[in-house]
Amino acid sequence: MLSSISSTTAAIQFTPALGMFLAFVALTLVITYFSARKATGSASYFAAGRSIKGWQNGLAVAGDYMSAASFLGISGMIAFKGYDGFMYSVGFLVAYLTVLLLVAEPLRNAGKYTMADLLAYRMSPRPVRAMASLSTLMVSIIYMIAQMVGAGGIIKELIHVEFAPAVIGVGALMLVYVVFGGMLATTWVQIIKALLLMGGAFALSWMVLSKHGYSMSTFFDSVSHATYAGTAPAKNLLDPGLKYGAAVNPWGPLDFISLALGLVLGTAGLPHILVRFYTVPDAKTARVSVAWAIGVIGVFYILTTFFGFGAATVLQKAAILTADGKENTNMVAPILAKALGGELFFAFISAVAFATILAVVAGLTMSASTSFAHDFYTNVIKHGAEAKPGQEVRVARITAFFVGAIAIAIAIFMGPTANAAFLVGLAFAVAASANLPVILFSVFWKRFNTAGAVAGLGTGLASAVILILLSPNGIFGKTGAIFPLENPGIVSIPLGFLGAWLGTILSKPDPNSEAKFAELNFRAQTGLGSEKAGSGH
Repeated sequence: MLSSISSTTAAIQFTPALGMFLAFVALTLVITYFSARKATGSASYFAAGRSIKGWQNGLAVAGDYMSAASFLGISGMIAFKGYDGFMYSVGFLVAYLTVLLLVAEPLRNAGKYTMADLLAYRMSPRPVRAMASLSTLMVSIIYMIAQMVGAGGIIKELIHVEFAPAVIGVGALMLVYVVFGGMLATTWVQIIKALLLMGGAFALSWMVLSKHGYSMSTFFDSVSHATYAGTAPAKNLLDPGLKYGAAVNPWGPLDFISLALGLVLGTAGLPHILVRFYTVPDAKTARVSVAWAIGVIGVFYILTTFFGFGAATVLQKAAILTADGKENTNMVAPILAKALGGELFFAFISAVAFATILAVVAGLTMSASTSFAHDFYTNVIKHGAEAKPGQEVRVARITAFFVGAIAIAIAIFMGPTANAAFLVGLAFAVAASANLPVILFSVFWKRFNTAGAVAGLGTGLASAVILILLSPNGIFGKTGAIFPLENPGIVSIPLGFLGAWLGTILSKPDPNSEAKFAELNFRAQTGLGSEKAGSGH
């Protein structure tokens, strides 16, 4: 045992990368310490006291949204699959229009801490909150797995620790932020991460352009004849179809439509994004924060073009393959940074990627633990009774440990070669199938009732998860797949809406739900009484 520890210690040598990594960890722990002193009540712990300004929340939303999938997974997807990989960037960006136009304002005005507050306002709270909590936990865990996979690869390159210990270390650090600092610490970690990520993206893009004489035409000409620096047959990465073309996969075009539906509609149902709107004082500030987020996210996803395509035109292909010859999609951006900027810039980009993962994982854990504590424990198990001081927060902290442990275990099982962008795409599909239908029907359909909400959540969640398990990336693999598409959205999203509609139509009208529709609509538009929402009436 002692020899194993000493050999591991010897393997971890102090480098610029390790120094920047430790500096970021130290900074975030200081933030957590001061945030923990303020996180004394439920509102402070779950919603940062509703004191976050619009621009701050916008940066935090962007920091929460620009995940390991964005920085690591999409870069690799573009480098290997070109135009088809870039469609992930387009989908992630366009998705925020759905949030801005349909969800942000009603959610902030009608809820308190979680998505289920809005649903339970009109419905019988216990069954709706139970299903909403289950859906939140499922989406959060799938999303967290993607971040953990990216974390393992980054830490392995950064300080030469094996994949499994790296994933466990990141998970433990994330729990410190959530358990002690709550939403306030999570928010500031996300803001700092967003600023660092944008700085790194601009610098990396500028270096890629410098390799092409700062000429856009030269750059895209190189992309159209990408050879991975002469070691592979040339291919035009600007041509669509390298991943979703019928020549590559007969089901490819349909799979692409399925992916697009999941990405564009999924954001409006992501629990860790939705809870961010409860940290601001009013709906106007929520709209401002979405506008800020769209601006920051839009610029970032445009920049993914440069370091995604740049890797294909600058790097030797062997540099972005694993030891056994597989596509190392999650490490393309850091490897490109090392090739263009040397060890110091690699250290900075790796530290930024690590910050990205920590911030997103903290946000996911925060939303999952908040939902379980507020929705399931307080309003289902305790029947909405007033909790003892600190009890709800204590349950949330315990939940964070269990959620983190599950995500860590599955990430270690899947290994470092699972693409982070693909895994996040699945989380979007689950969110779009289960959460979005019931959110929209609650706000815009008077006839909608408890039976419809439970049926919609259950149908959307079950269909998305089952189709993922039966897909080519599921339990039977590519050869034994029962469902031919990698992305379930084209089937599961309509099923979610259909389940919510049929559940409502086939059940008796609920006079209480219909009576509260006008009240909810008034509150959603004005925000009057929003602090009392979701009390579990």
